Amino acid sequence: MTNGLNESLSYLKGISTASISDVLDMLGVNGGCGGILPVQPGASCLGPAYTVKFESVVPGAAAPAADYVDDVPSGSVIVLDNSGRVDCTVWGDILTIVAERRGLSGTVIHGCCRDAAAIRGMAHPVFSVSRFMKSGKNRVRMVARQVPVQIGGTLVRPGDFVRADDSGVICVPHELLARTVELVRELEEMEQKVRAEITSGSPLREARSKHGYNRFSLNPSAQRQRA
Repeated sequence: MTNGLNESLSYLKGISTASISDVLDMLGVNGGCGGILPVQPGASCLGPAYTVKFESVVPGAAAPAADYVDDVPSGSVIVLDNSGRVDCTVWGDILTIVAERRGLSGTVIHGCCRDAAAIRGMAHPVFSVSRFMKSGKNRVRMVARQVPVQIGGTLVRPGDFVRADDSGVICVPHELLARTVELVRELEEMEQKVRAEITSGSPLREARSKHGYNRFSLNPSAQRQRA
């Protein structure tokens, strides 16, 4: 990574998904991956997406466990697209052990994980739609790696930057990282001023108006689809 990229990522690690979401709203980008929350309360991660796509198999077909985790670069966030299924899993404690050992930043699952109690005792952050105990073996199979995937209604491409915390998961398009960081700095400065004013007794309405609070909001005219 270049120094500029390292600095951007280091800064965003301390920024909430809420602030990043407000900035992406300004840019007309739908970044939020709906319905995906941390298995470990307080978990947080940030890194480039390494995507894995699964599909259902017909009953009786052989579909062994997917072996990909040994190939994922350190620092990545694994993004698993299991079509939001909650009747079988594609992640558990063994994969979490390997991910932690390899220095991966986190795992985001559009679907379920299992072994939740064991995962809660590990440092590797895992985010999923739900928890369920049934294995994905012979129910789903890996069909692609490093392809664009739809995660909770949002397009995530290999190399896009995924940030996740207690509020959920958001994806920053890689080509918008620098602009996102620039605007997040402005937003954080603005909100700090608003908090200082209301703490000193100013009415919220006045503090928001004075510092341009509503500038950082959904911009319908800028909304666009990414492909």
